[in-house]
Amino acid sequence: MLAALTFNTAENLPIGLLEPISASLGVSLSAVGLLVTGYGATVAITSVPIAHVVRAVPRRHVLTGLLAALVVSSLVAALATSYWLLLGARLLTALAQGLFWAVMGPVAVGLFRPEVRGRVVGALSLAGSLALVLGVPAGTWLGRRSTWQVPIAMPAVLGLVSLVTIAVLLPTSRPEEEPAAYATSPDVRRFGTVLAAGALSATGAFTGYTYIVKFLGDVSGFAPGTVSALFVVFGIACLAGVSITGAVLDRFPQSTPATAVATQAVGMLGLYAVGTHPVAAVVFLVLMGSALGPVFMATQNAMLHCAPARTDIALAANSGAYNAGIAAGAALGGLVLPLAGVRGTFLAGGLLTVGSCAVLLGGRLLPGQRRTERAPRR
Repeated sequence: MLAALTFNTAENLPIGLLEPISASLGVSLSAVGLLVTGYGATVAITSVPIAHVVRAVPRRHVLTGLLAALVVSSLVAALATSYWLLLGARLLTALAQGLFWAVMGPVAVGLFRPEVRGRVVGALSLAGSLALVLGVPAGTWLGRRSTWQVPIAMPAVLGLVSLVTIAVLLPTSRPEEEPAAYATSPDVRRFGTVLAAGALSATGAFTGYTYIVKFLGDVSGFAPGTVSALFVVFGIACLAGVSITGAVLDRFPQSTPATAVATQAVGMLGLYAVGTHPVAAVVFLVLMGSALGPVFMATQNAMLHCAPARTDIALAANSGAYNAGIAAGAALGGLVLPLAGVRGTFLAGGLLTVGSCAVLLGGRLLPGQRRTERAPRR
């Protein structure tokens, strides 16, 4: 959980430090924004290939190596005197994070009995979500009271604590022999359905969410200070949604993804339809926030049930597809914005999310293609 919080905080820290980094390194705000965009693109592209390369390495060694990369890259980023060195350090962190989310899930849930694994996924997702509510705001606050280098270096400290803990306490075993190395009900068709629906949902969410500040100011009429407070409300709603979803994942593993996606669709379309009314805007913003974290969490949990081969490869594919959806959504929103205005981005995003829900529901109606064979142990 600490490592999940640290990686997600490191990923999003530049969002709150755009201006000081820009002024310090003498680059534009859009160039600093690429520190986040390039990070997500790297995760999307490299997750599956790297997971395949290290598929035979014991997970204790992989996780300690990834955390060591996080420590080194965070220190290099904090000491960077040029934009390109900072970008290179960020991309090293991204390479580590893409593999971390693929490996961490099977290792963590494998330490618990199968009937409570959904709650374990929920705990890990809750820690990751805390990055947006606690980690990034704390880093932004610290950066304003010191220099941007101080919060950028903080993940090195937290990563080192996680590294030592895992190196000392996590058992060493062959990856294919771990309890959660393979899914409980392998199903090729459901795997493809969940993968596609998750990517489509992320595309829809970030088509609108990328421009939420503009929406709340221009459409809902909130003052800048109120918009900042609403971000806190959004983050709390995300934490609440993750907590509730984690409690029901084990009982309703198949219906939870569709429920989360449907809630996201209602939130986005509600903002489009009645977002001009401040009270209604807050209600539907909370609905959208309560679904954003649970969607990815529910699809990750589904991979542990339906992965047709190794679960780490399936989780890497899901993480890559979701990050690709984030990048595609931000790009699509940029195309819609000048054509249909900021309300149009939420209409387009809501309709894409409805499509994601239809994919999930349609997949439930089709017969599965079970695959029960496992790789031989050697």
